[in-house]
Parts: sequence; structure tokens; C-alpha cells
Amino acid sequence: MLHYRIVFDDYKQHLVRVSFTFVAQPEQVLWLPTWIPGSYLIREFAKHVESVRAHTVDGKSIPINKFEKNKWQLGLTETQEITVSYQVYAYDLSVRGAYVDQNLLYVNPSCVCLGVLEDDQQACQVELVLPESLAHFTLSTGLKHICDTKGHYRLYADNYLQLIDSPFECAVQDRFTFDAEGIEHTFTISGKHQANLQRLKTDLTKICTTEIQMFGHAPFNDYVFMTMATANHYGGLEHPNSTSLIAPRTDLPVTDEKDEPSVAYQRFLGLCSHEYFHSWLVKCIRPEVLVPYNLHQETYTSLLWVFEGFTSYYDDLILRRSGVISQESYLTLLKAQIDRYLQNAGRQVQSVAESSFDTWIKFYRPDENTNNAGTSYYNKGALVALCIDLSLRLEGSSLDDVMRQLYRNAQQGQQVHEQTILHCCETLTGNDWKQRLETWVNSTQDLPLAELLAQCGVNVELEQQQSLPLGMKVQEKPEGLLVQQVRRDSVAAQAGVSAHDVVIAIDHLKATEKLLAQYSEQQKTVTLHVFRRDELLTLQVHSADLKIDTVKLTIQNAEKAKAWLSECV
Repeated sequence: MLHYRIVFDDYKQHLVRVSFTFVAQPEQVLWLPTWIPGSYLIREFAKHVESVRAHTVDGKSIPINKFEKNKWQLGLTETQEITVSYQVYAYDLSVRGAYVDQNLLYVNPSCVCLGVLEDDQQACQVELVLPESLAHFTLSTGLKHICDTKGHYRLYADNYLQLIDSPFECAVQDRFTFDAEGIEHTFTISGKHQANLQRLKTDLTKICTTEIQMFGHAPFNDYVFMTMATANHYGGLEHPNSTSLIAPRTDLPVTDEKDEPSVAYQRFLGLCSHEYFHSWLVKCIRPEVLVPYNLHQETYTSLLWVFEGFTSYYDDLILRRSGVISQESYLTLLKAQIDRYLQNAGRQVQSVAESSFDTWIKFYRPDENTNNAGTSYYNKGALVALCIDLSLRLEGSSLDDVMRQLYRNAQQGQQVHEQTILHCCETLTGNDWKQRLETWVNSTQDLPLAELLAQCGVNVELEQQQSLPLGMKVQEKPEGLLVQQVRRDSVAAQAGVSAHDVVIAIDHLKATEKLLAQYSEQQKTVTLHVFRRDELLTLQVHSADLKIDTVKLTIQNAEKAKAWLSECV
């Protein structure tokens, strides 16, 4: 067994002390993942590891040498039990790293617990030692665990891969449990909040029950939602039988939450629904190239439009199917999804398959050119899922059938490759799907959303709204208008305006957002005085509004719409 002891007595400096005891082989190599499953970016967790030392159980020092960015080699000549000790800087308030202070001890073992290279099947025990001042904290984790004494916990993992995919949190927490299809679920929340926990319990029970019923079975025996309430952070990460969520406290339900959830609360429920759905699609059903994970380097796949896109389609649809939100609210969420797609100029540059493949260098590193050159496999992937679902329904099947088939395949050891979705659609309908999927996934042609929605009872009306004066997205600052983004081929771009410029004057008047909007409506040449870095530029722009597309969705055939929006088939 690999034994880890994690001590949190230096939490004020955001440091955790780790000792790792195991039986080492001659010239044993230790390692730390460079990325965490479910978040496709090389995060270089080893950069936070400090002061690595090794010694025998009787205290004799052993040479240890770091020879790659995430690997260390022990100078052993014989097999023996040793302890490796080190400390980790933990100040990443997200769901992907580690964070410790006087209010929260949160750890993803993937960035804290060294592993034994090429030996990831040993059972693991993690001993947590909290200082007396934090001993009143309670623990949340998907791992099996016991509390020895106050402030002292032991966690157990079947192997290293389970350990690094199972975060834990110690904090002052509110919690409740609920049953969904005979499975116990636990919800915990830390941070200052005034959430209506009974309302959360009611809504999460409906959501989880609906998802389990859709698949017919859950790939876990228990489940934990771990939530951090903050001012404005937002995100989630899936794990085999748990999820870590971080959300604004204003997204949580209030005491007098109306029957129809507020827009903010819908966002939190959608996050819960999304990460819970990943229990099937990502943690169980996976791209075959990610079986097993190679956590030393990037693993490329063009299929994230399936894994994140399909999940992004179902997260809101499940809210409607479960009865948590109304049909009108769902159509509002769908409208927002379609609007994001139509207002993303990059959809005409990058396909959703290319977006999936490039996630390692683009998705988690957006910049001022992202909207011009890229598309989101979450956003467009969700709309591709919509197109597939509606098309399948018109041919006597549904995307639900595809999901259940993928789940059955995964249970038999068959994972998803580039042709899997095509084969499923053709098998379920007996029709040719090659051209459709090729167009939707591998090209930049617009999706046939209006046509397919109309055949399922929903009318799509395309409208235009004023947006991006001169083709610029700006933020008003005391020093002027900070240019955050310039739409490619807009009048601002043609005049030479660039992101990060600061517009200080428009036709010799102090630049404001209101003044920019006024001038952009006039058909005339406008003089912009702009600071780029510390240099003043004078640019001539022919004023024009950049009109962007938006949609209006209305129910035309209530029976057809209900069959799609309310029924799992």
C-alpha cells in the first residue's frame, strides 16, 4: 500500500506538507501528473512541489534527483521501504488544483500526491492531519474514509488512478443527503451563503433521478456534490462518483425562491446537471485514445464535441425533462445557446472537430482573437447534438438511444472512436448519415437549426440587433475606452484599431461608451485618438454599427414540441 500523510499546519502560507511512504525498487522513478482528467490543459502541477527529500525508515538520507519536469529518480541500489517528503504550494482557488487557507482545505491529489511510475495499481491510504485550530472542519470526498479522531482522517483508494481523480475538501460545511433511484447522494457546501437547502434537495433529486432513468443504471454506488460558494468564481469538474463545483453565492436558491427558478439559480442547476451527466459521458464512456489516460503529456482527440457538446445539450434539456424548469425557460436557454453560436465569427473559420483537437492550446487560453478564429466544442457541440437528436427523432429514434448504446458499449469495454456516432445513427435508423455528420462536424457550414426545429414544432425567427459599435468590444475605464476585442474585417479593424488600445477621444471629445454608440450610428468618418502602449495614434474610421444575429423561438406545434422537450425516448 502507498501511504500518504498530508499535514496542513502551515495553511496561512498556503503550504501543505506531504510524506509518502512505500516500498521502492532500485532506481525507482516517481512522478506527478501534468494535467487532470476532464480538463484538457497541461497545468504543470510539479511547479508547485518544493523541497523534495527521501530517507529510509530509520532516517538515513537517500539521493533523489529531478530529471524531467514531473519526474524524480531515487538513488537506491536495493529494494526497501522509504519515505519521500516535500511541500506543495496550494493557492489555486478552482476545481482543478489545491487551495488551503483558514477557511478551506481543498486538494486534488493529482497535484499533491506523487506516484510510483509504471506501478499505479497499488492501493493508497491518505492520512489527513488538520491543525487544532481547524479540527472542527468536516470532510467531503467521494473516497471511502474514516475519522480517527477530531481533525484526523484516513482516505482509501483502490489504486493511484482512483486517488488522483478523487478530490477532497475540509471546511465548515452545510450538507444534506437525498435518494435518487436507490442511490445515496450527498451535497455539501462551504463558504458564506444563505442557500435554500431544502429547495436544492428537491431539485437535485429530480435532476439526478431523471439522468439515472435515462441511462437505466448508474455507474456508481454513491455520489457527492462538493460546492464552494464564492463571490464570482464559476466552474465544475467531474469525477467517478463526485463532482467539485464552484459558484457565485448569488446563483444559489434564496429562501423564497419561486417555483420557476431564477436565471441565476438555473445556471447553478445547469452546472450540477452538466457535471453529473459526465458520470456516464466522460467518466464511463470515453474516447478510446483516453483509455488509459496518459497524464504525462497531451492526448489528442477530435471528439470533445461529443463529450462536452452532448453534455452541454443534455444539461439544460434534463432541467426541462425533470420538471425543474418550464418549457419557456428551456427555450430561453436554447435561444442563448443559438445566439452565442451565431455571434461567434470564428465558427466560419474553425470546425467543431478542429476545436476539439486544438483544446490543449486554445480553449483554456482564450485571447483577443478567439472569437474571430475559433469555435467552442461546448457551444457548437451542443447544437450538433440538437441537430442529431431532432434528425433521429424524425427517423424514429433519438439521441437518448445513442447514449444508452454508448453506455452499453462502455460496460463491455468498447469506447468511442471517430466513426462510433456515425455507426450508431445509421444502425438505429437504417439510413445514411455520413454526409450530414461530415458537414456538421468537419466543416464550417452553418447548422440547419431552423429547418430541424421547425419539423419538431419550434419556429425560429432570425433577427438582428445592434452590437459592437465600429466592430469593437470595449470597456469604459477612467483613462478611456479599453478595446477588448476587434471583430475581424470590421471598420475598426480596417482602420487599424487593435485589442488593448485605449481610445481617449472621438472627434476630439472624451471617449465614452455612450459617445461611441452615438457616432457609430452616423454615416461619416470619425477620428479616434488612441494610445497603443505609450504611443498616441490618430486613426480615421468610417462609422458603422456591426449588426449581429439573434433568434426568436416560438412553439408552433405544441404536441411535437412536447414530445421532444418532455419525453425521454
